[in-house]
Amino acid sequence: MQGYTGDREKILTRIRRIEGQVHAIGQMVEDDQYCIDVLTQISASTSALKSVALLLLDDHLNHCVRRASQEGGEVADEKMREASQAIARLVKS
Repeated sequence: MQGYTGDREKILTRIRRIEGQVHAIGQMVEDDQYCIDVLTQISASTSALKSVALLLLDDHLNHCVRRASQEGGEVADEKMREASQAIARLVKS
């Protein structure tokens, strides 16, 4: 069971909404919409993706990392490294 299992439907709903936003951006470009309006929609889609990423990260920390820290040892160290690397990727994006 993944850490996000409890939020699976919420995550899928958000992903589908983001897919719709991205599709709409393509349509805006095809329709020669004003560039600032396209950029605004890209920004909104980017924010929505980051929101999903933070939800997944929170689930990972509260499920996978917490469970691994209770076990201790190399498993805990690995989960902490994974979480740290994921946070670093999010901060860079």
